[in-house]
Amino acid sequence: MHVEAWALIIGALLITMALAGSLLRRLPLSTGMLYLAAGVALGPSGLELMEPDPGRHAALLERVTEVAVLISLFAIGLKLGLPLSDGRWRMAIRLATVSMVATVALVAVIGHYALGLPLGAAVLLGAVLAPTDPVLASDVQLVDADDRDRLRFSLSAEGGLNDGTAFPFVMLGLGLLGLHELGPAGWRWIAVDVVWAVAAGLAIGGGCGAAVGRLVVYLRTRHKLSVGLDEFLALGLIALAYGIALLCHGYGFLAVLAAGVALRRVQQGDTEAVEGSRVAAHVTGARDTREAVATDEQSAGAYLMGEVQDFNEQLERIAEVAVVLVVGAMLHHVDFEAQFFWLVLALMVVVRPLAVGAGLVGAPVSREQRRLISWFGIRGIGSIYYLMYALNHGVPAHLAQPLFDITLTTVAVSIVLHGISVTPLMKWYGRRQRATR
Repeated sequence: MHVEAWALIIGALLITMALAGSLLRRLPLSTGMLYLAAGVALGPSGLELMEPDPGRHAALLERVTEVAVLISLFAIGLKLGLPLSDGRWRMAIRLATVSMVATVALVAVIGHYALGLPLGAAVLLGAVLAPTDPVLASDVQLVDADDRDRLRFSLSAEGGLNDGTAFPFVMLGLGLLGLHELGPAGWRWIAVDVVWAVAAGLAIGGGCGAAVGRLVVYLRTRHKLSVGLDEFLALGLIALAYGIALLCHGYGFLAVLAAGVALRRVQQGDTEAVEGSRVAAHVTGARDTREAVATDEQSAGAYLMGEVQDFNEQLERIAEVAVVLVVGAMLHHVDFEAQFFWLVLALMVVVRPLAVGAGLVGAPVSREQRRLISWFGIRGIGSIYYLMYALNHGVPAHLAQPLFDITLTTVAVSIVLHGISVTPLMKWYGRRQRATR
């Protein structure tokens, strides 16, 4: 398609979404649903303007989804403002570990015994479908770093953490298929793919985020240097943490999440007061005022957070548009079979609630919060990334097609069902919370 046609279509879509944003918040619709429909319309099933072939374009699709997940993980990290000692973190970690393992195991059992997949492919399917999506779950994410709601914090932190904790099970599935070295009795998988890669990713990301954040605040407050270009800082920190983690054979997704969380720790001062000053300075265009707020000891950290977070949220929305459009176009290549829909239904109404129940045993959550956490296990871009990662590591064609069909069906159904239900359910939850208070 010619550049002018692409410019016309993308421009019209983005302007429409910008103008209709406030309307969508009142309707049982999500932006993901509309992007998915637009992708179907532009793809081979519609106008044939987009033809992403998972067989020929798997490497490119892996990179695109990888970037989208990285941007979203960093954005989530910046919103996780609670101290690490807070009990809400323990809930999120249990969801990203206990519930993750339970989901992989249950999906693997269904895939092996109900769909007839080999054990390795069944485990790989469980790992691909287990992580909840941090991009498409924006309507149930934390509003900002001061949001203390237990439901939103748990879903946001879980979506960030389990995009990294799913990686060991992807490697396990590939190993069982003979595509990755597990070592005798699986010792290499446990030592390298589980223990070292997780620990290294978190440590490297946390160290990078803390070091860069403190350095910038120090330069600004002590020497009035490094003011501005916070967009470069955000992209640079994402790339730095990710690159170092991969070089050290750690999980880059966890590193980027940890970098965002650590960068949030450098914030100081009254966030609301700093935000007011920052917005006022941008509105008036007063450069001197912006620099004064950015270099003041009491506000430099909070100012940095506000600038980085604003930029990253815009990137996150752009990434959502690009990836979900492609997902919609790829639905043309899916063989929609009844058994796959049964698997998706089982994942949403049986597997997810059971896994959440196992992860939240004894947790201080209300019945309403537990039910909503069970329902909002949104699958999306993270699953597409892991699928493409697996396909690029040599999954045989006779296994690649059912894995592709099941994953795309799950993502599409999840986008639609969760998109329809998120607005009324979150409004209901808000009313319940206000009534309780």
